[in-house]
Amino acid sequence: MEIVILVVVIALVVVLGAGGLVIGSRRRKQQLPPPPSSPTITRPPAEPHVGEEAETPKEESPRTIEEVGLPGATAAPEAVEEVPVPEQPVIEQPEPAAGRLVRLRSRLSRSQNSLGKGLLTLLSRERLDEDTWEEVEETLLTADVGVTPTQELVDRLRTRVRVLGTRHPEELRQLLREELLTLVDPTLDRALKTDSHEESPAVLLVVGVNGTGKTTTTGKLARVLVAEGHSVLLGAADTFRAAAADQLQTWGERVGARTVRGPEGGDPASIAFDAVKEGIATGADTVLIDTAGRLHTKTGLMDELGKVKRVVEKHGPVDEVLLVLDATTGQNGLVQARVFAEVVDITGIVLTKLDGTAKGGIVVAVQRELGVPVKLIGLGEGADDLAPFEPEAFVDALIGG
Repeated sequence: MEIVILVVVIALVVVLGAGGLVIGSRRRKQQLPPPPSSPTITRPPAEPHVGEEAETPKEESPRTIEEVGLPGATAAPEAVEEVPVPEQPVIEQPEPAAGRLVRLRSRLSRSQNSLGKGLLTLLSRERLDEDTWEEVEETLLTADVGVTPTQELVDRLRTRVRVLGTRHPEELRQLLREELLTLVDPTLDRALKTDSHEESPAVLLVVGVNGTGKTTTTGKLARVLVAEGHSVLLGAADTFRAAAADQLQTWGERVGARTVRGPEGGDPASIAFDAVKEGIATGADTVLIDTAGRLHTKTGLMDELGKVKRVVEKHGPVDEVLLVLDATTGQNGLVQARVFAEVVDITGIVLTKLDGTAKGGIVVAVQRELGVPVKLIGLGEGADDLAPFEPEAFVDALIGG
């Protein structure tokens, strides 16, 4: 019995020892750090083999071409604003200046009806008494010939008609033509001085009261000079009138003439100085300077006009000072002419709007008033309606010859 009990005890000890070993081994295994995990490798999907069918596409509603976007397009591009390209001005070729007055004689029809035909009608009467001669005198005065020139013309006509005893209409017309031509004075030098000097271009100042068409006349004069083969540069020294520089520049661009300008309200003398300086640098042979329209009642502004001339003369001489007068203003234009002549030395007169007046005699009156010739006349709104004054053609137009 004792032996059996001993064997049983030994067996229990062995079993319990073996179980402890197993439990300890398990605990040690749980305490060990886990081995490092290997990185996960993602394999690409297997490509289909030959003969395998593709996946059946899902059913979709058909889409229009507008609904289908371009590959890679995310959003509609913003519209790019188109910048307009400014059109280059077309360089015009002005018509020749020589003989323009002959081509424009029909524009003087109003003056012709009032002055020339009126005088011929009076002189063709059977009896030329005092009343008739007074009517002749009145016709001349109404046409703005002026008091002194009118008296001279009437006296000469009375003498010649009495001596010659002529009554034939053609003879009377020729007689009147000769006397009117004498008043207009064909001996005056009406050529524009536009020949450049050795170190400076010819400089022409254009002056006048607002409303006479001064800036427009300057632009038209540029066309006259370009038509005669001159290279012209314009100076926009009228800084007091809004858009005057723009207007002059437009005229210049039409014939390829550059315009020197400054800020609105700037110093006119400075701009005139820069224009002549630019003319020297570019080799232009003629510089036209448009000055501000001065009211003759404002002495300060008139003094400034004198300053413009003095500043320009630092470069060289001023060859022409052209006074622009509105032919329709009549005797008021003569008042303006006198004031301008006191400030600057006027060398020539430009009469504008002569086609719209019956007072062609203003040509005679203004020449007598200033002692300088009418060099240009405006006979319309067209670009080439500024004509060099030709005494013979003018008188012929007045009397219908």
